[in-house]
Amino acid sequence: MTQPFIVTPDGLRLAVRLTPRAGRDGVDGVLLSPDGGAHLKLRLAAPPVEGAANAALIAFLAKALDLRKSDITLIAGEQARMKRLALNGDGPELARRVAALIALSG
Repeated sequence: MTQPFIVTPDGLRLAVRLTPRAGRDGVDGVLLSPDGGAHLKLRLAAPPVEGAANAALIAFLAKALDLRKSDITLIAGEQARMKRLALNGDGPELARRVAALIALSG
């Protein structure tokens, strides 16, 4: 299966498809796009206003992946559903944690 992340020298780049205003927070697996890319499907209860959904996204991932919020940076898609995040840390270990999070969703 194609994974929604790429290990980098500084950690990990993660592609996310975010659904705000959901009934509850959670992971819905991986979305495969027609171009062969993959995105981690997440839903959050936070509304997409004044950065609330982006802040909730960072808080959710920090808790789920046992990271500090300061280790996660939104690098693309501030006002879009498709987002790219940089996760700082040990890349292979972060990849293992994201893969485990995906496995728990299915």
